[in-house]
Amino acid sequence: MNLQDKVIVITGGASGLGQATAKYMVREKGAKVALFDKNVEAGLATVAELGEDSAIFCETDVTEENSIDISIAAVMDKFGAIHVDINAAGIPLPCKILDRDGRASGLKKFATVIQVNLSGVFNVMAKCAEQMAKNLPDSNGERGVVINISSGAAFEGQVGQSAYSGSKAGINGMNIPAARELGPLGIRVNSIAPGLFGTPMVKSLDEKVQQSLIDMVEAPKRMGDMDEFAHTCAYLAENSYVNGRCLRLDAATILQAR
Repeated sequence: MNLQDKVIVITGGASGLGQATAKYMVREKGAKVALFDKNVEAGLATVAELGEDSAIFCETDVTEENSIDISIAAVMDKFGAIHVDINAAGIPLPCKILDRDGRASGLKKFATVIQVNLSGVFNVMAKCAEQMAKNLPDSNGERGVVINISSGAAFEGQVGQSAYSGSKAGINGMNIPAARELGPLGIRVNSIAPGLFGTPMVKSLDEKVQQSLIDMVEAPKRMGDMDEFAHTCAYLAENSYVNGRCLRLDAATILQAR
């Protein structure tokens, strides 16, 4: 899919990898972006930076179907179509199976992570796919692309990541059935499993903590650059033959248990 003037919905688009991707798509690909996020101040600031002709912010709770409906309607009203959906919103809430006293953990924390990281992805993907199916197909028969953000933790989760890893593995598990269902409509579905990236949150950590994280990275021995992530999103959107797959973007890193 040629991204020039295409409309891209990005959840978690007001910060971190989502924001970096929004900026890259506008500046490097000439696309238009819709930022779905709960951070109003950061979202509006990003729109001001990119320009209102190229961006819109929609205050969105991905766990609330009505909130997504309102945001989708706003995008359609402004831009008239949705071509790409990048689901980057997520929470890394730790959740052990047993507490310090050996008692089973309550379900609430686990359910919260699944609700945001997995159900939220399905919610937005489905709503965007509904609109993509209405697009005229391009020369390759494409109407839309979905890119869901997983994690290396989906494969090698660390201690305390049962909820997070489960949610991210679930994202990868949706690739093939979603690709099979939506493929006849001209919509592809893939996921990215990123490793360690130099987001503002990571960069704010103590230098010793940052170095301990880098020590786990195989090669190249550094954090990923956020534009490298954004470039990968663009690649998956532009390459019409990549479908139903998870791309690990992690410098060959295998997470340790702790």
